[in-house]
Amino acid sequence: MKRSAALLISVCFLVLWVSNLANSQDELKIWKEFVSLLKDNKITLEHIRPPSPLTKESQLLMLNSFRVKADWQEWEVEPEIVRYKNLVTFIITLGQKRNSPWTYTFNFLLEDNKWYYRHLEGVFIRLDKITSLPTSEFPDLPEAKKAYMRQEFYWGKMIWLFNTLSEKESKDFAFSIFLDGAGYFLAAKVWIPFFPPSRAFILYLCWEQANLRHNMVTLEKLEDNEAIVRISPHYWALWRQAAHVKQQISYEDYRKIYETIWQDRAKNAGWNLKIEYKKSHCVFHFTK
Repeated sequence: MKRSAALLISVCFLVLWVSNLANSQDELKIWKEFVSLLKDNKITLEHIRPPSPLTKESQLLMLNSFRVKADWQEWEVEPEIVRYKNLVTFIITLGQKRNSPWTYTFNFLLEDNKWYYRHLEGVFIRLDKITSLPTSEFPDLPEAKKAYMRQEFYWGKMIWLFNTLSEKESKDFAFSIFLDGAGYFLAAKVWIPFFPPSRAFILYLCWEQANLRHNMVTLEKLEDNEAIVRISPHYWALWRQAAHVKQQISYEDYRKIYETIWQDRAKNAGWNLKIEYKKSHCVFHFTK
């Protein structure tokens, strides 16, 4: 009896293993077909079904930007596969040869024996790792990614507000909501009482951007009449990486929001400011 039960359990495990193996092979076939079509520039809007409010056009544009920069050897590496019902996610790391590796999810919908590409994402939370309930443990993310997510939420809301005020009032009025220089300078003066106000402002800027906003900041020069600060802001990472941002606001308005914020802060602290925009960072040059 015990031997029969053990045999039955073994058979069940074998059937489950074979079934999972067959499914993973089918899913891997989907990935290979997708990569082949992408490589040959044959992905069309008919292949794409993004979640709302993403559009087919924006997702195709994003895929094409990846195709142009692709090292196809990286795409041929077998991805990690996560499946839940008719949703399949492929997890793969790209950009290693460019010394900028990043792990992405490529997400698909299966319907009527066909696959449809949904979207890709460079920030994702491994809640698929939760195996049993009840639980109070939820997989975390590195602080840098959480900071990016917070900034994405914040600026998404502020861009919506800017667009709404531009339509209902005027664009000048919409830009004016970003004028917070007086309060920012006051924070610098009272929280850093050890130095003259204009110097405290530069030091507060560095601290606030590094520790509250989690941007990469380097203070390169600090004198009575000149200061240089190098910043890699999440604000501009959002513009480069979040496709939905470009659908909501023009580059000119997005840049002017940034300029409006920092020019007003510098003016209130008694500085003139020139911002130099590099590929992945900004250089703030303060003079008097």
